[in-house]
Amino acid sequence: QVQLGESGGGLVQPGGSLRLSCVASGFTADYYTIGWFRQAPGKEREAVSFISTSYGATYYADSVKGRFTISRDRFINTIYLQMDSLKPEDTAVYYCAADRTDTALQLGTFELWQFDYWGQGTQVTVSS
Repeated sequence: QVQLGESGGGLVQPGGSLRLSCVASGFTADYYTIGWFRQAPGKEREAVSFISTSYGATYYADSVKGRFTISRDRFINTIYLQMDSLKPEDTAVYYCAADRTDTALQLGTFELWQFDYWGQGTQVTVSS
């Protein structure tokens, strides 16, 4: 059974940093796309950043480019989202999600239905 477990959220001041972690367990496939969505109050869930475990390609939403960095430690099946220069508009619940077909990055689309597995989410609040 595939499970995704997020951690690392919290309250931070504007301009500060946080690092989110997502531990993936139970995958039978060697290759998949994994990353982060976020959902702010009253808004739709949106794609933030993803990485392919097969060829290491990454994706960043325009709103986070240059501020967020996604990385992976394959030995412990964990991905990270380093978030720097945080802004109040980054406030949201951040969800880890995985596409077992590893096609999202190739297609360049990140719709919710493309992702088979989801974590419970971790709250990030950016406020002074």
